[in-house]
Amino acid sequence: MTEKTAGAVRKMIEFYSRTSKVKVHDINHFMKVWGFARTIGISENLDGKTQETLELAAVAHDIACPLCREKYGNTDGKYQEQEGGPLTEAFYSDFNLPREQLNRICYLVSHHHTYTGVDGMDYQILLEADFLVNADESAMPKRAIRNFRERVFRTESGIRLLTEMYLPER
Repeated sequence: MTEKTAGAVRKMIEFYSRTSKVKVHDINHFMKVWGFARTIGISENLDGKTQETLELAAVAHDIACPLCREKYGNTDGKYQEQEGGPLTEAFYSDFNLPREQLNRICYLVSHHHTYTGVDGMDYQILLEADFLVNADESAMPKRAIRNFRERVFRTESGIRLLTEMYLPER
C-alpha cells in the first residue's frame, strides 16, 4: 500500500464517520472493494501507476452515497455516478495527484456502475471488485451471479475469485 492510499483510507473513514447514517456499512463496503481491487490488480500485474489509480478510485468509489441518501432517498448507481466526480475531485484536492491521474480517478468513480465502454484494466477491475462485494451484501441468487460473470467479468483473477466464492463446482 502506498502512503497516498493509506492516507485516502484514513480520510475516507473520517469522511464516512462525519457524513454517513450507515457509516460502519459504508466503511466496511469500501474497504472490501479496495481489498478485492488491490488483490485483482496485483494478480493481473498492473503497473504501479495504474494500480495506485485503481486503489484510490476503489477507496472513493461510493463517496456519493451519503449525499444520494439525503438528496434522492436512495443510492441508485446513476445518482452515485452523477454526484461522485465532483466529490472525488474535492476529496483528493490535497493529495497533490497529477491532473491526469485525478481525472482518471474521477472518471472511474463516475462510471463504476456503467458496464459498457470499459476502457482500461483499472475500470474493469473496479467493476469486478465492487460486484464481488455487492453480490454478498445483496444476497444475489446464483443465476444472477453467473449471468454477471459471463457478461461483465474479464480478468482471470476476478473470474477465479467470483467462481470460488459464489459458484464452487463442488
